[in-house]
Amino acid sequence: MSILNANKAYQNNSVQTASPGELTLMLYNGCLKFIGLARTGIELKNTEQKNTNLLKAQKIIQELMVTLNMDLEVSKSLMTMYDYINRRLIEANIHNDVKILDEVEDYVLDFRNTWKEVIQINRRMQHGETGRV
Repeated sequence: MSILNANKAYQNNSVQTASPGELTLMLYNGCLKFIGLARTGIELKNTEQKNTNLLKAQKIIQELMVTLNMDLEVSKSLMTMYDYINRRLIEANIHNDVKILDEVEDYVLDFRNTWKEVIQINRRMQHGETGRV
């Protein structure tokens, strides 16, 4: 098995065995990756790279939107933010605007970091750790 195939198998296994929380974290990480690649595309004036990666980032945001449980009040706030991020990604694509990507990346980073913290807290609670010293 080549290294490339082994890496792909590992990634597939990681996705298939991940909890819903871990999958959400993977989506945020993927979105950040694609925003970074799109930024590089803009800087290199590579329209295809920019467009392809911004579309991937948009698809991730759209996936996050459709998986929200709208019965929860927090989901309504998240939907508003995700919709805003999605619109800003479109604007960044149209205008080749790295500043918009910086803004959107900050929001996604905040979501990712918060989500990562929630996962860590949940793991500690599942293992009976209270976090008290």
